[in-house]
Amino acid sequence: MENISKSSSNNLTDRSPRFEQAEKPLDKGLLLAALTLIGLGLVHVYSASFIFAYESKGDGLFFVKKQFVFAMAGIVVLLFASRFRWKWWSFISLSLWIISVVGIILTYVPGIGVKAGGAARWISLGALRFEPSELFKIALPMLVAHFFASESSVFGQWKWPIRWLIILTPMALILKQPDFGTTVICTIVLFSIFFCFGLKTRYILGAIGLAVPAFYFLVVSVDYRYHRLMTFLNPWQDPEGRGFQVIQSMLGFHSGGFSGVGLGQGLGKLFFLPEAHTDFTLSVLGEELGFLGVLFVLSLYYYVAFKGFQTAVKAPNRFTQVAALGVTMVFVCQVVINAGVAMGMLPTKGLTLPFLSYGGSSLLMMCFSMGLLLNIRRFILEK
Repeated sequence: MENISKSSSNNLTDRSPRFEQAEKPLDKGLLLAALTLIGLGLVHVYSASFIFAYESKGDGLFFVKKQFVFAMAGIVVLLFASRFRWKWWSFISLSLWIISVVGIILTYVPGIGVKAGGAARWISLGALRFEPSELFKIALPMLVAHFFASESSVFGQWKWPIRWLIILTPMALILKQPDFGTTVICTIVLFSIFFCFGLKTRYILGAIGLAVPAFYFLVVSVDYRYHRLMTFLNPWQDPEGRGFQVIQSMLGFHSGGFSGVGLGQGLGKLFFLPEAHTDFTLSVLGEELGFLGVLFVLSLYYYVAFKGFQTAVKAPNRFTQVAALGVTMVFVCQVVINAGVAMGMLPTKGLTLPFLSYGGSSLLMMCFSMGLLLNIRRFILEK
Protein backbone atom coordinates (compact mmCIF):
# COMPACT_ATOMS: atom_id res chain seq x y z
CA MET A 1 0.00 0.00 0.00
CA GLU A 2 2.99 2.34 0.48
CA ASN A 3 3.09 3.30 -3.16
CA ILE A 4 -0.60 4.16 -3.35
CA SER A 5 -0.12 7.84 -2.57
CA LYS A 6 2.64 8.13 -5.19
CA SER A 7 0.87 6.44 -8.05
CA SER A 8 -2.09 8.62 -8.82
CA SER A 9 -3.60 12.02 -9.10
CA ASN A 10 -5.14 13.60 -6.02
CA ASN A 11 -8.09 15.19 -7.74
CA LEU A 12 -11.16 13.09 -8.52
CA THR A 13 -11.72 14.89 -11.80
CA ASP A 14 -8.07 14.51 -12.87
CA ARG A 15 -8.42 10.93 -14.00
CA SER A 16 -5.75 8.84 -15.62
CA PRO A 17 -6.23 7.84 -19.27
CA ARG A 18 -7.09 4.35 -18.09
CA PHE A 19 -9.96 5.79 -16.08
CA GLU A 20 -11.27 7.48 -19.19
CA GLN A 21 -11.53 4.24 -21.14
CA ALA A 22 -14.87 3.03 -22.39
CA GLU A 23 -17.12 1.53 -19.78
CA LYS A 24 -16.33 -2.09 -19.00
CA PRO A 25 -18.57 -4.85 -17.66
CA LEU A 26 -18.85 -5.55 -13.96
CA ASP A 27 -16.45 -7.91 -12.22
CA LYS A 28 -18.46 -11.11 -12.50
CA GLY A 29 -16.60 -12.84 -9.69
CA LEU A 30 -17.22 -10.10 -7.13
CA LEU A 31 -20.82 -9.68 -8.27
CA LEU A 32 -21.47 -13.43 -7.99
CA ALA A 33 -19.88 -13.55 -4.52
CA ALA A 34 -22.08 -10.66 -3.32
CA LEU A 35 -25.27 -12.19 -4.75
CA THR A 36 -24.36 -15.59 -3.28
CA LEU A 37 -23.95 -14.04 0.17
CA ILE A 38 -27.28 -12.23 -0.17
CA GLY A 39 -29.06 -15.44 -1.16
CA LEU A 40 -27.35 -17.50 1.50
CA GLY A 41 -28.24 -14.82 4.03
CA LEU A 42 -31.95 -15.09 3.21
CA VAL A 43 -31.90 -18.88 3.63
CA HIS A 44 -29.97 -18.58 6.85
CA VAL A 45 -32.22 -15.88 8.35
CA TYR A 46 -35.19 -18.13 7.63
CA SER A 47 -33.53 -21.09 9.34
CA ALA A 48 -32.21 -19.13 12.34
CA SER A 49 -35.32 -17.04 13.03
CA PHE A 50 -38.33 -19.24 12.19
CA ILE A 51 -39.01 -20.64 15.67
CA PHE A 52 -38.29 -17.34 17.42
CA ALA A 53 -40.48 -15.43 14.95
CA TYR A 54 -43.33 -17.91 15.36
CA GLU A 55 -43.22 -17.69 19.16
CA SER A 56 -42.73 -13.93 19.41
CA LYS A 57 -44.59 -12.61 16.35
CA GLY A 58 -47.04 -15.39 15.53
CA ASP A 59 -45.51 -15.68 12.05
CA GLY A 60 -42.51 -17.87 11.41
CA LEU A 61 -41.70 -15.91 8.25
CA PHE A 62 -41.81 -12.49 9.94
CA PHE A 63 -38.07 -11.79 9.88
CA VAL A 64 -37.26 -13.45 6.58
CA LYS A 65 -40.02 -11.52 4.79
CA LYS A 66 -38.59 -8.23 6.02
CA GLN A 67 -35.09 -9.36 5.13
CA PHE A 68 -36.28 -10.33 1.64
CA VAL A 69 -37.62 -6.82 1.04
CA PHE A 70 -34.32 -5.30 2.13
CA ALA A 71 -32.41 -7.83 0.02
CA MET A 72 -34.33 -6.81 -3.11
CA ALA A 73 -33.78 -3.14 -2.28
CA GLY A 74 -30.13 -3.92 -1.59
CA ILE A 75 -29.64 -5.50 -5.02
CA VAL A 76 -31.12 -2.38 -6.61
CA VAL A 77 -28.76 -0.21 -4.53
CA LEU A 78 -25.82 -2.44 -5.48
CA LEU A 79 -26.54 -2.20 -9.21
CA PHE A 80 -27.23 1.53 -9.00
CA ALA A 81 -23.97 2.21 -7.16
CA SER A 82 -22.04 0.03 -9.59
CA ARG A 83 -23.20 2.14 -12.55
CA PHE A 84 -23.30 5.63 -11.02
CA ARG A 85 -21.31 8.27 -12.94
CA TRP A 86 -18.11 9.21 -11.18
CA LYS A 87 -18.46 12.96 -11.61
CA TRP A 88 -21.21 12.79 -8.94
CA TRP A 89 -19.41 10.66 -6.36
CA SER A 90 -17.83 13.60 -4.54
CA PHE A 91 -21.29 15.10 -4.09
CA ILE A 92 -22.65 11.72 -3.00
CA SER A 93 -19.94 11.35 -0.34
CA LEU A 94 -20.88 14.68 1.25
CA SER A 95 -24.60 13.89 1.05
CA LEU A 96 -24.16 10.49 2.72
CA TRP A 97 -22.16 12.13 5.49
CA ILE A 98 -24.78 14.79 6.16
CA ILE A 99 -27.63 12.26 6.15
CA SER A 100 -25.78 9.90 8.50
CA VAL A 101 -24.88 12.69 10.96
CA VAL A 102 -28.45 14.04 10.98
CA GLY A 103 -29.66 10.48 11.60
CA ILE A 104 -27.26 10.05 14.51
CA ILE A 105 -28.49 13.30 16.05
CA LEU A 106 -32.10 12.18 15.61
CA THR A 107 -31.43 9.08 17.74
CA TYR A 108 -31.32 11.48 20.70
CA VAL A 109 -34.68 13.08 19.85
CA PRO A 110 -37.61 11.68 21.93
CA GLY A 111 -40.27 10.12 19.77
CA ILE A 112 -37.86 9.51 16.88
CA GLY A 113 -34.95 7.75 18.54
CA VAL A 114 -35.67 4.13 19.49
CA LYS A 115 -34.03 2.29 22.38
CA ALA A 116 -33.35 -1.43 22.30
CA GLY A 117 -31.08 -3.46 24.54
CA GLY A 118 -30.15 -0.37 26.54
CA ALA A 119 -28.87 1.56 23.51
CA ALA A 120 -30.52 4.32 21.46
CA ARG A 121 -29.11 3.51 18.02
CA TRP A 122 -32.20 3.53 15.81
CA ILE A 123 -34.61 6.09 14.40
CA SER A 124 -38.21 5.23 13.66
CA LEU A 125 -39.98 6.75 10.66
CA GLY A 126 -43.41 5.17 10.72
CA ALA A 127 -43.05 1.46 10.04
CA LEU A 128 -39.43 1.92 9.00
CA ARG A 129 -36.62 1.57 11.55
CA PHE A 130 -33.13 2.53 10.48
CA GLU A 131 -29.73 2.49 12.21
CA PRO A 132 -27.82 5.64 11.13
CA SER A 133 -24.48 4.32 12.36
CA GLU A 134 -24.59 1.68 9.60
CA LEU A 135 -24.71 4.47 7.03
CA PHE A 136 -22.03 6.36 8.96
CA LYS A 137 -19.59 3.44 8.63
CA ILE A 138 -19.76 3.79 4.84
CA ALA A 139 -20.02 7.58 4.77
CA LEU A 140 -16.86 7.98 6.88
CA PRO A 141 -14.32 6.59 4.34
CA MET A 142 -16.22 8.37 1.56
CA LEU A 143 -15.83 11.71 3.35
CA VAL A 144 -12.14 11.08 4.09
CA ALA A 145 -11.69 10.15 0.41
CA HIS A 146 -13.23 13.51 -0.51
CA PHE A 147 -10.81 15.29 1.85
CA PHE A 148 -7.81 13.43 0.45
CA ALA A 149 -8.78 14.18 -3.14
CA SER A 150 -9.29 17.89 -2.53
CA GLU A 151 -5.65 18.88 -1.95
CA SER A 152 -2.17 17.91 -3.07
CA SER A 153 -0.75 17.37 0.43
CA VAL A 154 -2.99 15.57 2.90
CA PHE A 155 -0.87 16.03 6.04
CA GLY A 156 0.15 19.16 7.90
CA GLN A 157 -2.55 21.39 6.42
CA TRP A 158 -4.31 23.88 8.66
CA LYS A 159 -7.65 22.59 7.38
CA TRP A 160 -7.15 19.17 8.96
CA PRO A 161 -7.88 20.18 12.58
CA ILE A 162 -11.29 21.39 11.39
CA ARG A 163 -11.77 18.21 9.39
CA TRP A 164 -10.86 16.06 12.39
CA LEU A 165 -13.51 17.93 14.37
CA ILE A 166 -16.04 17.16 11.63
CA ILE A 167 -15.01 13.49 11.65
CA LEU A 168 -14.76 12.88 15.40
CA THR A 169 -17.86 14.74 16.63
CA PRO A 170 -20.39 12.21 15.25
CA MET A 171 -18.12 9.38 16.41
CA ALA A 172 -18.41 10.77 19.95
CA LEU A 173 -22.21 10.82 19.57
CA ILE A 174 -22.16 7.18 18.43
CA LEU A 175 -20.03 6.22 21.43
CA LYS A 176 -22.53 7.92 23.73
CA GLN A 177 -25.52 5.95 22.33
CA PRO A 178 -23.64 3.69 23.34
CA ASP A 179 -22.23 1.87 20.30
CA PHE A 180 -18.69 0.91 21.17
CA GLY A 181 -18.38 -1.59 18.31
CA THR A 182 -19.08 0.97 15.58
CA THR A 183 -16.67 3.39 17.24
CA VAL A 184 -13.93 0.74 17.21
CA ILE A 185 -14.55 -0.07 13.54
CA CYS A 186 -14.47 3.61 12.54
CA THR A 187 -11.23 4.11 14.48
CA ILE A 188 -9.60 1.12 12.77
CA VAL A 189 -10.76 2.35 9.35
CA LEU A 190 -9.36 5.84 9.95
CA PHE A 191 -6.04 4.49 11.21
CA SER A 192 -5.79 2.10 8.23
CA ILE A 193 -6.39 4.88 5.71
CA PHE A 194 -3.90 7.30 7.23
CA PHE A 195 -1.31 4.57 7.77
CA CYS A 196 -1.50 3.43 4.14
CA PHE A 197 -1.28 6.99 2.84
CA GLY A 198 1.88 8.01 4.64
CA LEU A 199 1.11 8.81 8.27
CA LYS A 200 4.44 9.55 9.99
CA THR A 201 5.85 7.16 12.57
CA ARG A 202 5.59 9.68 15.42
CA TYR A 203 1.86 9.96 14.87
CA ILE A 204 1.49 6.18 14.85
CA LEU A 205 3.43 5.88 18.11
CA GLY A 206 1.37 8.71 19.58
CA ALA A 207 -1.85 6.94 18.64
CA ILE A 208 -0.61 3.73 20.27
CA GLY A 209 0.29 5.70 23.39
CA LEU A 210 -3.19 7.20 23.56
CA ALA A 211 -4.79 3.78 23.05
CA VAL A 212 -3.76 2.53 26.50
CA PRO A 213 -5.53 5.19 28.61
CA ALA A 214 -8.43 5.17 26.13
CA PHE A 215 -8.81 1.41 26.61
CA TYR A 216 -8.90 1.83 30.38
CA PHE A 217 -11.37 4.71 30.24
CA LEU A 218 -13.72 3.14 27.70
CA VAL A 219 -13.51 -0.52 28.73
CA VAL A 220 -12.05 -1.22 32.15
CA SER A 221 -13.70 1.73 33.90
CA VAL A 222 -17.15 0.99 32.42
CA ASP A 223 -18.82 -1.73 34.45
CA TYR A 224 -20.69 -3.71 31.77
CA ARG A 225 -17.75 -3.61 29.34
CA TYR A 226 -15.38 -4.73 32.08
CA HIS A 227 -17.64 -7.71 32.86
CA ARG A 228 -17.74 -8.58 29.15
CA LEU A 229 -13.95 -8.59 29.10
CA MET A 230 -13.79 -10.81 32.18
CA THR A 231 -16.42 -13.13 30.70
CA PHE A 232 -14.36 -13.41 27.53
CA LEU A 233 -11.31 -14.42 29.56
CA ASN A 234 -13.27 -17.06 31.51
CA PRO A 235 -16.89 -17.64 30.38
CA TRP A 236 -17.15 -20.75 32.58
CA GLN A 237 -16.90 -18.63 35.70
CA ASP A 238 -20.58 -17.73 35.24
CA PRO A 239 -21.95 -20.33 32.77
CA GLU A 240 -25.61 -19.60 33.50
CA GLY A 241 -25.21 -15.82 33.55
CA ARG A 242 -22.81 -13.62 31.64
CA GLY A 243 -21.00 -16.58 30.07
CA PHE A 244 -24.18 -18.31 28.86
CA GLN A 245 -24.30 -16.74 25.41
CA VAL A 246 -20.73 -17.43 24.33
CA ILE A 247 -20.80 -20.95 25.82
CA GLN A 248 -23.95 -21.79 23.86
CA SER A 249 -22.34 -20.36 20.76
CA MET A 250 -19.27 -22.57 21.11
CA LEU A 251 -21.50 -25.58 21.80
CA GLY A 252 -23.22 -24.86 18.50
CA PHE A 253 -19.93 -25.11 16.60
CA HIS A 254 -19.07 -28.27 18.53
CA SER A 255 -22.43 -29.88 17.71
CA GLY A 256 -22.05 -29.12 14.01
CA GLY A 257 -18.82 -31.04 13.66
CA PHE A 258 -17.44 -31.43 10.16
CA SER A 259 -20.59 -31.43 8.01
CA GLY A 260 -23.33 -30.14 10.35
CA VAL A 261 -26.62 -31.54 11.58
CA GLY A 262 -28.50 -30.30 8.52
CA LEU A 263 -30.11 -27.04 7.43
CA GLY A 264 -32.95 -26.14 9.77
CA GLN A 265 -32.09 -28.95 12.22
CA GLY A 266 -30.01 -26.94 14.69
CA LEU A 267 -31.05 -26.87 18.34
CA GLY A 268 -29.12 -23.81 19.51
CA LYS A 269 -31.65 -21.41 17.96
CA LEU A 270 -34.46 -23.02 20.02
CA PHE A 271 -34.05 -20.34 22.73
CA PHE A 272 -30.71 -21.78 23.89
CA LEU A 273 -28.72 -19.17 21.98
CA PRO A 274 -29.81 -15.52 22.42
CA GLU A 275 -29.67 -13.34 19.27
CA ALA A 276 -29.42 -16.43 17.08
CA HIS A 277 -30.53 -14.60 13.93
CA THR A 278 -28.41 -11.46 14.50
CA ASP A 279 -25.19 -11.31 16.52
CA PHE A 280 -24.55 -15.07 16.85
CA THR A 281 -25.88 -16.23 13.51
CA LEU A 282 -22.51 -17.79 12.57
CA SER A 283 -22.92 -20.26 15.43
CA VAL A 284 -26.26 -21.42 14.00
CA LEU A 285 -24.63 -21.82 10.60
CA GLY A 286 -21.77 -23.76 12.18
CA GLU A 287 -24.17 -26.13 13.90
CA GLU A 288 -26.33 -26.73 10.82
CA LEU A 289 -23.70 -26.74 8.06
CA GLY A 290 -20.66 -27.67 10.12
CA PHE A 291 -17.02 -26.85 9.45
CA LEU A 292 -17.58 -27.13 5.69
CA GLY A 293 -20.36 -24.53 5.75
CA VAL A 294 -18.36 -22.09 7.87
CA LEU A 295 -15.32 -22.60 5.64
CA PHE A 296 -17.42 -21.89 2.54
CA VAL A 297 -18.81 -18.65 3.99
CA LEU A 298 -15.43 -17.47 5.26
CA SER A 299 -13.94 -18.25 1.84
CA LEU A 300 -16.53 -15.97 0.24
CA TYR A 301 -15.66 -13.26 2.74
CA TYR A 302 -11.96 -13.71 2.01
CA TYR A 303 -12.61 -13.44 -1.74
CA VAL A 304 -14.58 -10.20 -1.32
CA ALA A 305 -11.88 -8.75 0.96
CA PHE A 306 -9.13 -9.72 -1.49
CA LYS A 307 -11.00 -8.04 -4.34
CA GLY A 308 -11.54 -4.96 -2.20
CA PHE A 309 -7.86 -4.55 -1.27
CA GLN A 310 -6.82 -5.27 -4.85
CA THR A 311 -9.19 -2.52 -5.97
CA ALA A 312 -7.65 -0.07 -3.50
CA VAL A 313 -4.15 -0.78 -4.85
CA LYS A 314 -5.09 -0.52 -8.54
CA ALA A 315 -7.70 2.26 -8.34
CA PRO A 316 -6.98 5.15 -10.74
CA ASN A 317 -6.96 8.13 -8.34
CA ARG A 318 -6.76 9.19 -4.73
CA PHE A 319 -10.52 9.34 -4.14
CA THR A 320 -11.19 5.83 -5.42
CA GLN A 321 -8.17 4.41 -3.57
CA VAL A 322 -9.27 5.77 -0.20
CA ALA A 323 -12.93 4.87 -0.75
CA ALA A 324 -12.11 1.30 -1.78
CA LEU A 325 -9.73 0.79 1.14
CA GLY A 326 -12.19 2.28 3.64
CA VAL A 327 -15.28 0.29 2.68
CA THR A 328 -13.22 -2.91 2.45
CA MET A 329 -11.87 -2.33 5.96
CA VAL A 330 -15.42 -1.82 7.27
CA PHE A 331 -16.42 -5.15 5.73
CA VAL A 332 -13.33 -6.97 7.06
CA CYS A 333 -13.69 -5.53 10.58
CA GLN A 334 -17.31 -6.63 10.86
CA VAL A 335 -16.53 -10.15 9.67
CA VAL A 336 -13.51 -10.53 11.97
CA ILE A 337 -15.23 -9.09 15.05
CA ASN A 338 -18.51 -10.98 14.61
CA ALA A 339 -16.78 -14.30 13.85
CA GLY A 340 -14.32 -13.75 16.70
CA VAL A 341 -17.16 -13.12 19.18
CA ALA A 342 -19.15 -16.14 17.99
CA MET A 343 -16.11 -18.40 18.34
CA GLY A 344 -15.18 -17.06 21.76
CA MET A 345 -12.02 -15.37 20.47
CA LEU A 346 -13.15 -11.79 21.21
CA PRO A 347 -15.31 -10.19 23.94
CA THR A 348 -19.03 -10.10 23.22
CA LYS A 349 -20.06 -7.19 21.01
CA GLY A 350 -23.29 -6.61 19.15
CA LEU A 351 -22.17 -6.39 15.52
CA THR A 352 -23.91 -8.01 12.58
CA LEU A 353 -22.24 -10.50 10.26
CA PRO A 354 -22.30 -8.95 6.75
CA PHE A 355 -25.14 -10.33 4.60
CA LEU A 356 -25.91 -13.25 6.93
CA SER A 357 -27.28 -11.51 10.02
CA TYR A 358 -30.82 -10.18 10.12
CA GLY A 359 -30.87 -6.41 9.76
CA GLY A 360 -32.05 -4.19 6.93
CA SER A 361 -29.73 -1.24 7.62
CA SER A 362 -26.63 -3.41 7.59
CA LEU A 363 -27.70 -5.30 4.47
CA LEU A 364 -28.40 -2.12 2.49
CA MET A 365 -25.06 -0.59 3.42
CA MET A 366 -23.12 -3.75 2.61
CA CYS A 367 -24.83 -3.85 -0.79
CA PHE A 368 -23.92 -0.22 -1.35
CA SER A 369 -20.27 -0.88 -0.50
CA MET A 370 -20.17 -3.84 -2.90
CA GLY A 371 -21.67 -1.62 -5.61
CA LEU A 372 -18.99 0.98 -4.96
CA LEU A 373 -16.21 -1.61 -5.32
CA LEU A 374 -17.80 -2.97 -8.50
CA ASN A 375 -17.97 0.56 -9.90
CA ILE A 376 -14.27 1.17 -9.31
CA ARG A 377 -13.28 -2.25 -10.63
CA ARG A 378 -14.97 -1.54 -13.96
CA PHE A 379 -12.13 0.86 -14.73
CA ILE A 380 -9.20 -1.30 -13.61
CA LEU A 381 -10.06 -4.63 -15.24
CA GLU A 382 -7.55 -5.68 -17.84
CA LYS A 383 -8.72 -6.35 -21.34
